Amino acid sequence: MRISTVVGVLAAGVLIGGVAAPSAAAQSTCAELGGTVDADQICQVHTANATYRLDYTFSTTYPDQEAVVGYLSQTRDGFVNVSDMPGSRDQPYVLDARGSSYSSAVAPGLPARTQSLVLEVFQDVGGAQPETWYKSFNYDLVKRAPITFDTLFKPGSRPLDVIFPIVARELETQAGIVQSISQSAGMDPTHYQNFAITDDSVIFFFDRGALVADSAGALQASVPRWAVASLLA
Repeated sequence: MRISTVVGVLAAGVLIGGVAAPSAAAQSTCAELGGTVDADQICQVHTANATYRLDYTFSTTYPDQEAVVGYLSQTRDGFVNVSDMPGSRDQPYVLDARGSSYSSAVAPGLPARTQSLVLEVFQDVGGAQPETWYKSFNYDLVKRAPITFDTLFKPGSRPLDVIFPIVARELETQAGIVQSISQSAGMDPTHYQNFAITDDSVIFFFDRGALVADSAGALQASVPRWAVASLLA
């Protein structure tokens, strides 16, 4: 499920007059990107000049903020370097990253066991078409460790045998295509590295052109938890 804003605020801030004050840690990590944290624990970053415009919006309640800030810093630096090159177009380049938060629990009503943050990144640097891609971060609150595609499933299991057919049907429906996704592409785990975990499903996020034609854009597909329950670590 999506993380409740109120729950996120109570977990990461201190209530002052009924409004949660951003924690010092949240302010610090957001400040590294030149942003500020609002009362809902959302980091807002905005930079604009003659050559580019950059906007970041993401929750500071995700446990491993260092990983998030590190990724966004690296993405920003590469973008700025391109924007500063001689011969840049007349219109400012654009980089926009917006985060969505998810959580899962062992059972309804119990504290969250996992938290996920998924960044949808849009970049326009004057190419034939703008780029859109995803970057996800997943965290096990019990083990206090990041969750990757490899650690999400039991060692030796073959999760893509179950996941790929479900994903293929959903993406083909969304993209409106008749031609099937190739077996080699669909069974390649590198295409499944960006995901979010909820109570009901594991949602996979696919960059533009990853499994289907570029014209379909960036897509996502939900795999029911019951379909992979026996494979989860």
